[in-house]
Amino acid sequence: MSISLFRVGALLATVCVFALAACSSKPGLRAPVEDRGRTVQQVPAARPAPAPVPDTVKAAAASAPAPALAPALDPNAGKPGYYTVKQGDTLIRIGLESGQSHRDIARWNALENPNRIEIGQVLRVAPPEEAKPGTVAKASSTALPPASAASAPAKASSAPASAPAANSANSSSEDDISFAWPSKGDVLDGFDEAKNRKGVDIGGASGDPVWAAADGKVVYADAGLRGYGKLIILKHNNMYLTAYAHNQTLLVKEDQMVKKGQKIAEMGSTDADRVKLHFEVRKQGKPVDPSKYLPAR
Repeated sequence: MSISLFRVGALLATVCVFALAACSSKPGLRAPVEDRGRTVQQVPAARPAPAPVPDTVKAAAASAPAPALAPALDPNAGKPGYYTVKQGDTLIRIGLESGQSHRDIARWNALENPNRIEIGQVLRVAPPEEAKPGTVAKASSTALPPASAASAPAKASSAPASAPAANSANSSSEDDISFAWPSKGDVLDGFDEAKNRKGVDIGGASGDPVWAAADGKVVYADAGLRGYGKLIILKHNNMYLTAYAHNQTLLVKEDQMVKKGQKIAEMGSTDADRVKLHFEVRKQGKPVDPSKYLPAR
């Protein structure tokens, strides 16, 4: 019994010796110690690298046009002979308001598509100016020989005096135009600028004849102007237009020349509440009272 206890004691002593030896062989190993007095700085997690942009997307972005800038104010805006497009305008209405053919306006402005005009666009609504006589005279005088140059000032001085007389004569001849009644019916409503009645309404039956009020050229014959139905516009000279609205049938075409009293349409009720002819006289595009131009009945 004593021998067994002795062996157990010797075994325990041996184990202790080996444990002490192990500890002494690793002098730098210490138990971790938590320092609560310091703030530990956190390192942010690494962000994933962005996905590479395909070459097709890069090429499309490089070739894309730069955003359009607001157009500069047209220097012709507000000048006589020019018109600034507003909401609801069409080239036909602009022609009626300016006393011109919509085809001429399209040509003067080199419009590839007359049906596409933009709000704020400035359009020429008067014929381009012709060369002034003074310019031609000045150019030709440089080619005159010295012997005839002395007589040139006398001729030039007489030209300005005669020019205003010619202009006034031309204006008076264009203003001196005789209109006839476009229909035999009674007047339903007269001209009233305050109530925005731009002409006279003449009653009648469906199919009644509509006559040209004066010689002229058909500058419009269609139904593209809202509020007028099937419409005919005649241009008589550089000063006067007449308009014939709400027709049932149109008997003339654009660019056709017509004579005073010629049947150009049949009365109807297109875009109207009853059968009637709406007749307008426009002087340089401005509606005027037709009763002041038509003969008394």
